[in-house]
Amino acid sequence: MPYYMHKPDKPRAKPTGKDGGQRSSANLRRRLDKVFSRYIRLRDAMPSGFFRCIACGQIKPISQADCGHYHSRTHTATRWDEDNCHAECRYCNRFRADHLIGYRENLVRKIGQQRFDMLAVRAGTTSQLSAFVLESLIKYYTEKVGALRREKGIRI
Repeated sequence: MPYYMHKPDKPRAKPTGKDGGQRSSANLRRRLDKVFSRYIRLRDAMPSGFFRCIACGQIKPISQADCGHYHSRTHTATRWDEDNCHAECRYCNRFRADHLIGYRENLVRKIGQQRFDMLAVRAGTTSQLSAFVLESLIKYYTEKVGALRREKGIRI
């Protein structure tokens, strides 16, 4: 066989642990991010299927909502904190550099100065969540999403 022709490599099985890779920390975080984002968007949605952006204040359809974080997702202590996360329009969350100005004003109005200050303290701490805690949070927020879907009649 000429040097430029070779047999295609056989696909290799991905290494998995005892649990089939379901309990890996990255996989659990990804699953929790997804269900938590869905919960935040449903929580902040009006029964009509619209929401008010926490940063700019515009009312938009829920299909244009993101789960916006005041303190970055890199702060694991507040990554899944309900005080830190609110429905934000995609434009503000992804493209506006100054969206945190409006976010801060509306967040203080929504949760109060004391809870806002405590949120800043929590964001400055470090947090390492075990696989058990991540799985528990996934289960908890999955149940809350189901309840909100039934209550508001919104599917996202």
